[in-house]
Amino acid sequence: MEKMDVSGYAAMLGLFAEMVLDEAIRKQKEQTLYREIDSALARGDEKSFIVLTEQWKELHS
Repeated sequence: MEKMDVSGYAAMLGLFAEMVLDEAIRKQKEQTLYREIDSALARGDEKSFIVLTEQWKELHS
């Protein structure tokens, strides 16, 4: 196995950090949407429910 140079290692760490951050942001959006969908259902707000579930679908596509 070849030795990775410092710039290659830094690039790999940067990509990994970006992946971790993207996943954390996605999970936060998912949790927020889940709470908002639940709230829309509790209020009987069909219009908000439809909009929010479309956002949920987009997040998971």
